[in-house]
Amino acid sequence: MNTPQSDHIPQEAFDWYDEYAHGLMDRRTFMNKLGGLAALGFSMSVLTSALLPNYALAEQVSFNDEDIKSTYEEFDSPDGHGTGRGYLVVPKNRDAKLPVVLVIHENRGLNPYIEDVARRLAKVGFIAFAPDALFPLGGYPGNDDEGRAMQETMDRAKIQNDFLAAAYFLKSHDNSNGKLGAVGFCFGGYIVNYLAAVDASLLSAGVPFYGTPASKNLRKNIKAPLIIQLAELDKRVNDTWPEYEQDLKENGVEYTMHMYKGANHGFHNDSTARYDEVNAELAWQRTIEFFNEKLT
Repeated sequence: MNTPQSDHIPQEAFDWYDEYAHGLMDRRTFMNKLGGLAALGFSMSVLTSALLPNYALAEQVSFNDEDIKSTYEEFDSPDGHGTGRGYLVVPKNRDAKLPVVLVIHENRGLNPYIEDVARRLAKVGFIAFAPDALFPLGGYPGNDDEGRAMQETMDRAKIQNDFLAAAYFLKSHDNSNGKLGAVGFCFGGYIVNYLAAVDASLLSAGVPFYGTPASKNLRKNIKAPLIIQLAELDKRVNDTWPEYEQDLKENGVEYTMHMYKGANHGFHNDSTARYDEVNAELAWQRTIEFFNEKLT
């Protein structure tokens, strides 16, 4: 797979992008900081093309793949925005009941990378459903900057309830075997942690990638086994881990934490230079093996 090259880009650029992507730095400040690197000899076009996503790079499973079928499905969300919608991908030619996996996007809506993750899961035998938090506003707008700005305007509690409703919808799918897994990235990693905490009986397995934990008062409810995927260079999220781990231990939760050496926040996303192919493939292999163990 051809991916942007990151070896020559200073680490501080990735740190700035993380702050920008999570609302801790505005776009003007972010671009001015990159401009400072450009003044030192780094090409501005190389910096921006590497840090900002190019979703043409992220397709590992074609939407036309003959082994899967994809549709967009709506679901009721009475405690959220009333109605939600997501991308449902099912394996073809499977008559038996199958495990189901909720795929949860970052803080910018259902972009092509997340849809591809859903297809990857269906390709190996899971029914996958990827909701779009932005559906009440018309859906993912086609670029991450607009999507991020849209999601920031929405009621967070209603978004959480939409994902909770999506989880119930998927778990009760006609072809579900009744065992639900969830995998999410960044904001989606937080939502995996939240779903595990808000309803102890909901998940049979959860895999949050670089996601912060649910609120402390909810963590005592967690029963689902978890694989926690963290990036060594992701200080913002990693700072939340020691307290979260203590709570998981105190509550007897089955969990494994993997820290990926030299990886940045977002290392699984193969549309930017933060992508770390070796670590991403290892993390994904562990995810699939875990779901096969806990959901089948």
